[in-house]
Amino acid sequence: MVDIPVRTDFPRKVREIENTWIPMPDGTKLAARVWLPEDAEDDPVPAILEYLPYRKRDGTVERDHLTHPYFAGHGYAGVRVDMRGTGDSEGVCLGEYLKQEQDDALAVIDWLVAQPWCSGKVGMIGISWGGFNGLQVAARQPEGLAAVITLCSTDDRYADDIHFMGGAMLTDKLSWGGTAFFIANTPPDPAIVGERWRDMWLERFEANGLWMLDWFRHQRRDAFYAHGSICEDWRKVQVPVYAVGGYADGYTNPIMRMMENLPGPRRALIGPWAHKYPHFASPGPRIGFLQEALRWWDQHLKGIDTGVMDDPMIRAWMQDAAEPTPVYSERPGHWIGFGGWLAEAEETVLYVTHDGLRDKADGVSITISSPETTGWTAQSWCAYGVTADGPLDQNGEAGLATLFETEPLDGEVEIFGHPRLDLNVASDVPQANLAAVLSMVAPDGRASFITHGVLNLTHRNSHAEPEPMPERPVSAEVQLNVIGQTIPAGYRLRLALSSAYWPILWPSASKATLTITDARLTLPHPPEDAELNLPTFSDPEGAQPAPIESLAVGSTQRSREIDLASGTETYARRDDHGTSFHRHTGLKMASRSAEVFTIHPDDPNSAKGRSSWHWEAAREDWRASVDTSVSVAALADVWRIEASLTARDADGEVLTRTWHEDVPRDLV
Repeated sequence: MVDIPVRTDFPRKVREIENTWIPMPDGTKLAARVWLPEDAEDDPVPAILEYLPYRKRDGTVERDHLTHPYFAGHGYAGVRVDMRGTGDSEGVCLGEYLKQEQDDALAVIDWLVAQPWCSGKVGMIGISWGGFNGLQVAARQPEGLAAVITLCSTDDRYADDIHFMGGAMLTDKLSWGGTAFFIANTPPDPAIVGERWRDMWLERFEANGLWMLDWFRHQRRDAFYAHGSICEDWRKVQVPVYAVGGYADGYTNPIMRMMENLPGPRRALIGPWAHKYPHFASPGPRIGFLQEALRWWDQHLKGIDTGVMDDPMIRAWMQDAAEPTPVYSERPGHWIGFGGWLAEAEETVLYVTHDGLRDKADGVSITISSPETTGWTAQSWCAYGVTADGPLDQNGEAGLATLFETEPLDGEVEIFGHPRLDLNVASDVPQANLAAVLSMVAPDGRASFITHGVLNLTHRNSHAEPEPMPERPVSAEVQLNVIGQTIPAGYRLRLALSSAYWPILWPSASKATLTITDARLTLPHPPEDAELNLPTFSDPEGAQPAPIESLAVGSTQRSREIDLASGTETYARRDDHGTSFHRHTGLKMASRSAEVFTIHPDDPNSAKGRSSWHWEAAREDWRASVDTSVSVAALADVWRIEASLTARDADGEVLTRTWHEDVPRDLV
């Protein structure tokens, strides 16, 4: 449960429309929940739209209650819409970010503008999927859309999403694929849709399918990923955009590109946060994000000069050193801001030598052939900050990765931006991955993760047209994720290089040996015009929480096991999300999930992963449950994908389906 200060004294009294139907041009109706001022029809207000597949009735209800009534109390209509084929909305959902999804959003905006309680202006807000489609809809340039707040999102669906990192395939493709699979096959609530709920559920089973198959079939940056990537034509996004993210999240890199390339008014905010809204995210500090959002909305939807456009273009949290731990409640540091661009910032270059990271090169040749289990201390690609998904002491990679360190630093060093590794590299196999991890080693020897980057070497020149590695050395660049970090005097900087990074990346098709020469690490520093020690934000607050009662407390587990007889390693994340009673809907909800990955240190083709979910909802007169399992095996020539789905209602089993497909590997 989210625990932040509650505000109830708003300038305008709020009323709620529990459900209203928004008609689409083809007759399909989308379900919407609306909070708005009681007097909005006499004094119309702008609408703030959040448009998601995550079930407004019970999926995002906790954060919806904190956010949308808060906006309504300050003179807006908070509108939460279930996408076509999800939650309580009609139709089917065939995948993520499809043109149909955007077309529906345009129709929703037209409907909002036409309501007697709407002033004619609409803003879109969202995190993750909702952050993505806010940008994508903005690129369609609907007349009523006047501003966007996008959190934990991307401008490039290939380069920075759950599918790939540096052209290497992320295991998050399976993790998210399993999660999306169960969400897409949950039923609508009969309290909203009536007796047709079961027919709507069956329609989803028949059509929604296993989206993950499409993701594996497309392994290059082709039209599948270009669609919905606003970086294809930045000029199409004309409205003001506020981009927000955090270092522990997987979507921070796009913020820097958006600030550099978007043509319209724009601002950025980067904290230490994981994949959550900043008023209840971990690690802290949490901020008064809803107050900050109101500054943006008042400026761009009401024409009130709030001073938000006088703020630095980018405000970012500079993290202080912290002990390694998989769960940070708080990251100490301070806010900085700047309006210039990072290309103008100073950089420090360190060379990879046989003595470590040094000021001068020595021409050393380095050979790397890492165990496939290298990378087990990493944080999750996309951390959520509610489980132990952060990085461990990086000394766990000693003997697995190849390590290079500086001497103890004479003075404090600040890094802000994208560190990068430039090198010449040769591989003994056509396809290989290279991971680069930057950490800082305290005087007591503990090593704290700073940032990391990876590169599928076949993608060294292009994600659209990968090339097998030749027998000769080639030049390559590994860009590490954006970070703001202060390293104290007396610490050492450490660079860890490896040809495997499990369980973040699926391994290469065959075990690789890399030969590296002329490697140099470039560290960017904060721009000269950076404003240091900016004022802090307001304290977090939200509207009255949803009336949810915990019936059974959940639990979480992250484990690593080694079979000492076979050498096989198992890495698992198991989450029991508990059982709760939603008093406002009468629903009893429960769910649990598990991800299990196995690999042998000497065999990349032993890599397997499985994602499973159990979800159930019940009322006195109604019950539904979904059990799903999705697995992937990384064989030498194919990705072997298997899945199963079982649905039940109060009368027993409704449906069971299975999937099996071998997808050829395409230089990943």
